[in-house]
Amino acid sequence: MGAAQMWRRADSRCGAERNSELSGLIRPADLERVTRPGSRLRASGRPAAFAVGAYLLARITGVVVLWFWGAADHKSLSHLLGHEWDSALYVRIIEHGYDHGYPLLSNMAFFPLFPMSARALMLASPLSAAGAAIAIAWLSGLVAAWGLYAVGNLLYDQRTGIVLAVLWGVLPHALTESMAYSESLFTALAVWTLYCVLTEHWLPAGALCLLAGLSRPNAVALVPVVCLAALLAVVRRRAGWQAWAALLLAPLGWLGYLGWVGLRVHRLDGWFHIQKAGWGSSFDGGGYTLRELRTVLTRPVPLDLYLVTLVLALAVVLFVLSVLDRQPWPLLLFSALLLVLALGGSGYYNAKARFLVAAFPLLLKPAVSLARARTGTAVVVLGFLTVLSAYFGGYVLLVWTHSP
Repeated sequence: MGAAQMWRRADSRCGAERNSELSGLIRPADLERVTRPGSRLRASGRPAAFAVGAYLLARITGVVVLWFWGAADHKSLSHLLGHEWDSALYVRIIEHGYDHGYPLLSNMAFFPLFPMSARALMLASPLSAAGAAIAIAWLSGLVAAWGLYAVGNLLYDQRTGIVLAVLWGVLPHALTESMAYSESLFTALAVWTLYCVLTEHWLPAGALCLLAGLSRPNAVALVPVVCLAALLAVVRRRAGWQAWAALLLAPLGWLGYLGWVGLRVHRLDGWFHIQKAGWGSSFDGGGYTLRELRTVLTRPVPLDLYLVTLVLALAVVLFVLSVLDRQPWPLLLFSALLLVLALGGSGYYNAKARFLVAAFPLLLKPAVSLARARTGTAVVVLGFLTVLSAYFGGYVLLVWTHSP
């Protein structure tokens, strides 16, 4: 089957199956089919490869634009991807480990899975710390794109899965998926965790959630989803000891790292204190966001802040549409918690759109709409979004003066 034929092939599943809920998420007959170990993933190998390839093309386009733009500004691509903003902090952790003592601007604010994975790759290869971190980010992005295809195909059809993977690759802040940042790694783990929840593979769901909890602080949005889904499976007697194992494993990564920081700095709330007193980040229920929003809407501000505001507004609208579309509740809960964290956090208004990079369920509604459009229409829209994403990736690193 050629690429064009593969793109045009659509799953004929009825809407009732698409919108059914898990644990009730999928009808029992279909659940038995999709939960055969590896059966669905093996059956969709070529379309999945097409989705990953399309995602990779979108990201390469963005990086090539950054390369030429950076060269005109006398900045190397390796520096832009591996030594700007949080990338530089991750590289320091990779090379020297976490801070000793208790400086308020401690790098212990950054969760360990991404820098430790990059450190392992650096020690096992000729790559530098920055090179290893960029490599982990790119590999994670490919795994995330595969997972996005898998979720889209599970809930709708192959075409939706392909569009979903590409849409994630052309987000306004998609450049961070290709930088020495942890967004790609967390998204990959979150996508596959939720895929395992949707297909009731409880042990992998718990293990992946544990790893996600070691990758980023906003994994706290994923842990309750896995725990609640596993608990419901136990109560409804749809699973045995594996669901109990998922319930126990899911929070261990996130809680374990916070506990380690607490022991290291000799105070139970050590990580939260570092975040608030050192990095100026805490949860205030949205007061800071509302104040910044008023500034953006009433005064001239840089392009980045307008775009962040637009992304936040679109995220809320897409969440409402997701509710009306009756997405499976694990996806809705994950999106809702990420939105609460992004909108309710104080500090770093310029980074709030990046904090939603992992909120992939919000992209399902536009992915379905594009998948049902004519092929030419979908290609033009995705191509236009690729160009916009590439431009904005260059803007946030070469024009904007704050972190992406």
